[in-house]
Amino acid sequence: MNKLDREEREILEAFESGNVKGSKDAADIRRRHREYAEAMFTEDARINIRLASKDLRGLQSKALAEGIPYQVLIASILHKYVEGQLHEKGS
Repeated sequence: MNKLDREEREILEAFESGNVKGSKDAADIRRRHREYAEAMFTEDARINIRLASKDLRGLQSKALAEGIPYQVLIASILHKYVEGQLHEKGS
């Protein structure tokens, strides 16, 4: 098992102590992400991607807060972008 860095330990401790609370619309968000994930995984495609460690930790933290695996969150973000539902600021 990999050692956790300070930020990861803080996130894990907050989660385990019950200090991480879901948003009011967490159930709806989870449902949408599950739908995105199911759509993504109906086709059998895999990719490898390199991310900055800081970005990966940020994605993992956000996924933990949503209660979903970080890979599902990444797939959902990409799916939304491709479908035109996600835009860069200023676009």
